[in-house]
Amino acid sequence: MSVPALSLSQPTAWPIEISRVSKVYNDTLVLDDVSVSIEAGSVCALIGPSGSGKSTLLRCINGLVDFEGGRVTLGDIAVGEVGPTGGARPWTEREASQLRRHIGIVFQQFNLFPHRTVLDNVTEAQQLVLGRSREEAVEKAMGHLRRVELADRGQAFPGELSGGQQQRVAIARALAMDPSVILFDEVTSALDPELALEVGKVVRDLAADGTTMVVVTHELDFARDVADMVVLLERGRVVEAGTAEQIFRSPRNPRTAAFVAHSTPT
Repeated sequence: MSVPALSLSQPTAWPIEISRVSKVYNDTLVLDDVSVSIEAGSVCALIGPSGSGKSTLLRCINGLVDFEGGRVTLGDIAVGEVGPTGGARPWTEREASQLRRHIGIVFQQFNLFPHRTVLDNVTEAQQLVLGRSREEAVEKAMGHLRRVELADRGQAFPGELSGGQQQRVAIARALAMDPSVILFDEVTSALDPELALEVGKVVRDLAADGTTMVVVTHELDFARDVADMVVLLERGRVVEAGTAEQIFRSPRNPRTAAFVAHSTPT
């Protein structure tokens, strides 16, 4: 099994299938038999209390974290598979690295190169990983910088930008790689409310594009606005999964109802 060759044309959204995934850290079961199906082109929000396993699950999707049991599949590609008695091996780091070319990820920390301009931050991986020429990379970068309303800051350095602007640059950098899946890990939590609104608008706009997205967030209004489906995790298990409307308006599980009620401002 191999990762397909990267296309530099418009990416195809991939479905994500997470089946009975378990993960242990230092004898603590962080993910416990987690199963989630995410349709191609949909937006899935992972919500839940701190320590519920949301970010760990996100990292299992793109091979940043190995898991002890279960299977993760993107499109028709298995990121890894581990049976109850060992079974098939997870992917090697080289294989996972190839797969990650198809997956954009934006972290809470912006992870921009402080000594590089905004334009260089968005073009460098395109040239090194995708083999694009400087001209191709700049054209692609400027298109996405325009999209996040930062085309006029291409020659600025990250330290000259606000936190919301830096996060938007990180999003542009991920988009410039033409991913089939984009993962967002608490992208608004380090920002003040006004800057969080800037970033939230960009993610909402992306949600209309049909790229498969998984969003880890503790901001329920944000999840309600952008997500097609919502998954509540607690203590490493799926409490409930459903459409955003169903989860927020008529949750079936009493724990979901309590979490949503407690976390929603009155």
